[in-house]
Amino acid sequence: MPKIFVVVAAALIGFFVANTCLYVVDQRQYAIVFALGQVEEVRQEPGLYFKLPAPFQNVIFLDKRLQTIDTPEPERFITSEKKNLLIDSYIKWRIVDPRLYFVRLSGDSRLAQSRMSQVVKSALNEEITKRTVPQMVSGERTTVMNTVVEKVKDEATEIGVEIVDVRLKRVDLLPEVSESVFRRMEAERKRVANDLRATGAAEAEQIRADADRQVVVILAEAYREAQTVKGQGDAKAGSIYNAAFGRNPEFYSFYRSLDAYKQSLTSKSDVMVVDPQSDFFKFLQKTQ
Repeated sequence: MPKIFVVVAAALIGFFVANTCLYVVDQRQYAIVFALGQVEEVRQEPGLYFKLPAPFQNVIFLDKRLQTIDTPEPERFITSEKKNLLIDSYIKWRIVDPRLYFVRLSGDSRLAQSRMSQVVKSALNEEITKRTVPQMVSGERTTVMNTVVEKVKDEATEIGVEIVDVRLKRVDLLPEVSESVFRRMEAERKRVANDLRATGAAEAEQIRADADRQVVVILAEAYREAQTVKGQGDAKAGSIYNAAFGRNPEFYSFYRSLDAYKQSLTSKSDVMVVDPQSDFFKFLQKTQ
């Protein structure tokens, strides 16, 4: 029985020593060992370490990873045009000097985040008041973010942290201002559309007038060419007739009389008052 008690006592003592005198530093953490509020040493390398039991020595752990401060609501800023902007941003930061961080802020991350948010907001406000809305929306947005990071670098170093990046997630006008801007944009687009329609109508009218003129010119030229060809054809036909009938004038006279009879006597009801002895009936008289 006494041996069992010794074993149990030894186990309890070992557990007590392990629980109060040993601590493990994770690779994602800093370990600060302090006594009576005074920092004695900072452990940055991961591993198993020994300390005196509390209250002689205590250990707190700080996160050494990159952390984010995200604004819960968009904040209002004023541009150089005296227009309000709503800006939603976030900050990327990390602890680089755990001893200074603990001394200045007692290791309170909420206090650190509040301090950095104020510093960044002040720097943002200073940069935004120098710029217009178009510059903030697109033109110089990246420049503003880089400038803010440079401006807050020294103040962040004073509390043992590094601000790695500041990003503007969204830049918007106030709702009432946005509505006014949209109305102006709509009016401007309508004006441009009306100008384009008027220009298109004028050009269409000009094209139609030019097409009508070309139609008249083409028809006139076609008619002139047709009359020329027709005249040339009539002249050639007359020449052929003259050449053909010039060989036998009497036959030609007979042919022309027959054509006249054909044109004049088209119906049995036709009546002609003509002297039977006239030249018109000379070929009929001979056949009789």
